[in-house]
Amino acid sequence: MIWLTWRQFRAQAAVIYGAIAVLTAVLAATGPQLAHQYHISGNNFLNEISGTQTSLYVLSWLAVLAVPALIGMFWGAPLITRELDAGTHRLAWTQTTRTRWLVTKLGLIGLAAMAAAGLLSLAVSWWASPIDSAIAGLSGKPGNGIFIFPRLSAELFDARGIVPLGYAAFDFVLGVTIGVIIRRTLPAMAIFLTIFAVTQITMSVAVRPHLITPDHLTTTITTGNFMNLNMVNSLTVAVDEPGAWVVSQQTINASGHAAPVPSWMVNCLMRAGQPSQAPCFDKFTSLGYQQRVTYQPASRFWALQLNETVIYLILALLLAGLCTWWIRRRLS
Repeated sequence: MIWLTWRQFRAQAAVIYGAIAVLTAVLAATGPQLAHQYHISGNNFLNEISGTQTSLYVLSWLAVLAVPALIGMFWGAPLITRELDAGTHRLAWTQTTRTRWLVTKLGLIGLAAMAAAGLLSLAVSWWASPIDSAIAGLSGKPGNGIFIFPRLSAELFDARGIVPLGYAAFDFVLGVTIGVIIRRTLPAMAIFLTIFAVTQITMSVAVRPHLITPDHLTTTITTGNFMNLNMVNSLTVAVDEPGAWVVSQQTINASGHAAPVPSWMVNCLMRAGQPSQAPCFDKFTSLGYQQRVTYQPASRFWALQLNETVIYLILALLLAGLCTWWIRRRLS
């Protein structure tokens, strides 16, 4: 069964692993120069990064995000539906049990999926480490262009560390499960993409911030920590915690309750240039207004990575159990 599974799977594996090999080679060739540039440039490093390096940074980030989704779509969803459409599953079941047939496929290809995501994440995390270190040094203050997200942020967390292994395992088994239940490849791919997007957004917005109880900070707003006034007239401030992920912010009044930013403060900030905003903040503070910030310190990066990876691996095992039950009880 292992040899047969490999023969059926090797074309898809060649495509993904070939693309990963090409990108890894490019990263390996350019990584030492980037690291050297980081060591000699000091605080000017982010300003000195070339357009080519910026493009490679974005490309590698997107590649790590895309690989688990591609695995779920093109490895997972067609895996069983292809066999069901061709009727080859019946022949296979005469040679072995249904459970062994499915476990072999899930085990072999699932490990290949995790290895692909893990190798790519390792290469990208290594290459981008000088940029990630420089971003962490910004202490939450505005940067240039794309260089404003610490690796713990919702934008970057999915493309670093070990979580891509968990994503790959979960997305692969999710694709298989949908394919088994739907029994049609194209609809299974479409449904997979929808569930994939919902799962990733839910995890980053609703689950990840609470995997570890976040820290809270209440601070006055000054010209030194003020970042911006957004389109809905909410204030944001920088946190003096290098590499921290700011989960949420809210302005509170003298009684400690959340409050909208007064219209006079909005007008004051819009009229004043940055050097002359100090009187706005002085009056704001005198009336008892402060900013309450909820954040995850950078030191929790690996703990959050481990917790989230374990969650996705458990979900993958549960889906594998569902697949096994479905094939044994619902397919003929």
